[in-house]
Formats: sequence, C-alpha cells, structure tokens
Amino acid sequence: MSKEISEEQNITMRKAVPQISLETFFIKSLGLQMEKYDPDEVTMRLPFKKELTNDGTHYHGGVLASVMDTTGAMAAWSNHDFNRGTNASTISMTINYVGVAKKSDLICEAVTKKRGKELIFTEITAYDSEARIVAHGIQTYRIA
Repeated sequence: MSKEISEEQNITMRKAVPQISLETFFIKSLGLQMEKYDPDEVTMRLPFKKELTNDGTHYHGGVLASVMDTTGAMAAWSNHDFNRGTNASTISMTINYVGVAKKSDLICEAVTKKRGKELIFTEITAYDSEARIVAHGIQTYRIA
C-alpha cells in the first residue's frame, strides 16, 4: 500500500488541476477560461467563437454540454482527496436546455453537492453574458 499524502500536498495538487486541465487538447481548443476555482465551487467562461455555433449565432448543444461537463468535473477535483485516487470520468450527466446564448460568452457555474467514497455529485448552471440561464444540469463524476 502506498504512503498517504499530506493535506498540504493535497492542496498543492488541487491547485494544479486547472492549469493541467486547461492544457488538454480538447479543452484548449474550445478556449475555456477558469474564472473561479474554490473548493466545491467553480466558474468557467467560454468566450464567444463563431466556429462553435450552429449558425454563427447560437452555440451547438454539444459545445454547451462539453463546457458544463468540464465545469462540473473541475468542481469535483477542486476539493478532492488525492489519497482516494486519480482515475476519473463522468458517470452521468443530465442537461435541461432552457435558453440560448446568442452571440454571447457562455458562463458555467458548478457546485459540488455531495462527495461519496468515489462518486461526486455536482450541479451546473450555464448563463449567457447577460446572466440569463441557458441550461441547467446535474452530473455524477467518479474519481477512484
């Protein structure tokens, strides 16, 4: 059995997550930006890019889902105990699309609602630049 890491080491590793994640190929290609990364509360922004829309105006639903998934995952990592593991994936995510982000940045806020041994439950809300709700989702994320 490997030696447990200290809380100080956990904090250092948690702080490294945004930079590492934002450098992954897909997330980097979207152009996502971290606005807030606090324990169990994360806000990310996707600056408007015409290339990510259906028609030059409205984001493709898959783009919105990707940003919401990433923001939820960041909330899961933001207060993770690395002694529990580092293998991660989204188990499930449900999104209700309730509006559109019309030629607007997309702002996603995620909050961790519950942490289990391996499963982390997050709630994500996406807004346009005028603070109108675009979508709401719940995510089950696993880190083991």
